[in-house]
Amino acid sequence: MIASLTGRVVAKDASGCVIDVGGVGFRVLMSTSAVAALPAEGREASVLTHLHVREDELSLYGFAEPLEREVFLALLSVSGVGPKVALAALSALRPEALLDAVAREDAAFIASVPGIGKKTAERIVVDLKDRFGSAGVREAAAAPSTGVREAEQALLAMGFSAAEVATALKGYDGPPDDAESALKHGLRRLGGGV
Repeated sequence: MIASLTGRVVAKDASGCVIDVGGVGFRVLMSTSAVAALPAEGREASVLTHLHVREDELSLYGFAEPLEREVFLALLSVSGVGPKVALAALSALRPEALLDAVAREDAAFIASVPGIGKKTAERIVVDLKDRFGSAGVREAAAAPSTGVREAEQALLAMGFSAAEVATALKGYDGPPDDAESALKHGLRRLGGGV
């Protein structure tokens, strides 16, 4: 199995990149955030990978961090979730946000990802809850405060995507149970402010 690649970034686009390793160009499919984390074309990069083998295809998936790869592999273990859907989930949500939704059993939040329906989202929660949820909730996915959860629901109700909401509320460090402050923080970030 190919666990990682280190080489020159030859090309990159919205769905991944090509990395030249010793004269061989590897096409690596990646989440949008992992592509964004890559250095400019022509520079050297190291990428964690997973080689997905099917009867008719070999596909190489790349990740910016170990947690992203771990969540991708966990998603693949869920019935009905293939690599394209798992990658779409990681493009829409940070791994921490996805794990947090699993820990909170928030299937509706996961279902807001394009390509994931209500039933698949519920399966993701059920299948991954024991692995990442309940008493074993990861530190990285610690449940947000009541205020942040309320702000999250308000932003979703306003029509923002799950990915936009997760990004907007990232880094909120105000009063934990003040939904109004969290909402203002999120709206400022969505409006381009810092």
